[in-house]
Amino acid sequence: MGMSVSSASGRSNGRVVVVCLAMVAGMVGLSYAAVPLYDLFCRVTGFAGTTQQAEAGSEMLGETTMKVEFDSTLARGMPWTFRPVQRSMTVRTGETGLAFYRATNPTDRTITGTASFNVAPLKAGQYFVKIECFCFTEQTLAPGESADMPVQFYVDPAIEQDPNADEVRTITLSYTFFEAKPAKGEPDSRVSAAGGDGAARRE
Repeated sequence: MGMSVSSASGRSNGRVVVVCLAMVAGMVGLSYAAVPLYDLFCRVTGFAGTTQQAEAGSEMLGETTMKVEFDSTLARGMPWTFRPVQRSMTVRTGETGLAFYRATNPTDRTITGTASFNVAPLKAGQYFVKIECFCFTEQTLAPGESADMPVQFYVDPAIEQDPNADEVRTITLSYTFFEAKPAKGEPDSRVSAAGGDGAARRE
């Protein structure tokens, strides 16, 4: 009888180990999935000021006039200078706007950068739609090189139907540039000066 109880206990412990290992594997899998799922959630809902993307401009014009302000910052250790060419512009909802940010690499080495972005107020994120943006791709500047980097956008007229955004008349678009580290063994890539999303005007 003692041997039978011991055997049953061993099988029970084995099942516990298997269940625990399965739970650990599941948690690891969820941790890897969390980032893309969170990104998808933000893009769909505009959560945390995440903007939307579109292939073309809006098919309709709204009645509301919006002031769009442009802001820029650099991450720690990023040696570029980076600023909006224009501080603000006024557009109607549904109207396509085109703005530029100027980046300069004052160093003696080629640097590739990548930009993160958001809009404020956060509730406007789901209605701020980018058609073209330098933030869609990495940007590379040679020593002493400058580039005017475009962002083409519109404010979705649907914002006029949202009672929670009824008071929104000013939207601030902010970018932060980080230095991108190339993968080991890969040379620095150059972003073409013509063609493609977010193509920059270079000097």
